[in-house]
Amino acid sequence: MFKLAVIVALVAVTVAVPYGRSYGAPHYAAPRHYAAPAYSAPAPHYGGYGHDYAVPTPYDFGYDIAGDYGEFKQNRKESSDGKGNVQGSYGYTDAHGIYRQVDYVADAHGFRANVKTNEPGTDNQNPADVAIYATPAHYSAPAPHYGGYPRY
Repeated sequence: MFKLAVIVALVAVTVAVPYGRSYGAPHYAAPRHYAAPAYSAPAPHYGGYGHDYAVPTPYDFGYDIAGDYGEFKQNRKESSDGKGNVQGSYGYTDAHGIYRQVDYVADAHGFRANVKTNEPGTDNQNPADVAIYATPAHYSAPAPHYGGYPRY
């Protein structure tokens, strides 16, 4: 019986000894005095410094691009004098030679554009202060081929 009591005591001591480190909740000392930082929101400001984005600014930009194999050409140019007047142009030409070129002006007299094109189905007309000068190209599209599936 004595042996059994010694074994039980050894097991109790073994279980009671902590394994590794103990990771309890950290203990933080309460601060003696905490005061919120003094902060006041800045007063709203409506002008006076910085940049006023409502004022027109002069600018110029443009680009010309083309396909690697001549399948299209595209261009764009625009400029402003900083007084609200804008002028520019843009255009496109496809691989068949069908093109559209638009030259425009926007100023105190409104928006005005001149369109030069050879697109099929266009006609000379002037809707809404836009002058269209059309010289439609007449070309026949290749007929569709309905030969079935290719044989390999």
